Amino acid sequence: MADRPEILERILKTGVTAVMRAKSSEHLMSVADAIKAGGVECIEVTMTTPNALQVIAEVSHKFGDEVLIGVGSVLDAETARAAILAGAQFVVSPTLNTGVIEMAHRYDKVALPGAFSPTEILTAWEHGADLVKVFPASCLGPQFFKDMRGPLPQIRMVPTGGVDLTTAAAFIKAGAAALCVGTAMMPADAIAAGDWPAVTDLAGRFVEIVREAR
Repeated sequence: MADRPEILERILKTGVTAVMRAKSSEHLMSVADAIKAGGVECIEVTMTTPNALQVIAEVSHKFGDEVLIGVGSVLDAETARAAILAGAQFVVSPTLNTGVIEMAHRYDKVALPGAFSPTEILTAWEHGADLVKVFPASCLGPQFFKDMRGPLPQIRMVPTGGVDLTTAAAFIKAGAAALCVGTAMMPADAIAAGDWPAVTDLAGRFVEIVREAR
């Protein structure tokens, strides 16, 4: 089992985390297969997904060390603990809850709390965040990341929301440490049609964009 520094290194090296959010868990295993085939090795399963803990356990068991599985939309420490025990290696929140950070670190896992303002971002970092999830990044854009790198160059920020094929490179060039990508990598129509090659292609394109932008 990887420790926290190893998990963090893998997230940063891959550069792209796929955010799996669905109304049904029916196709999520196939989606995970397709994403992995495209070169994305970090997958976040949100707690808004039905049977999320079961999905995390199943994906973790199936892929083992081949894929890094995390949990998203975590609002409290109790949920973080349950997901970690199910197999989650990193914990992502939409907001800043210091108890979630502490719980993740207690189990030697990576914490990505959500923040929006400069004050929230710094507060998250001061409370031990391994990466700070800037959400919703769609409201801020790449320029915000560039501006933040001036006074706070030490903080590793990851945009979530608004990251697609047209903005991914700009976020990386502006200073984002990595990207979290949801529907732009996993379009609803492709998922509904079971068009896994399309998902694999999109995953591969994001990986290549990050590689070139860096």
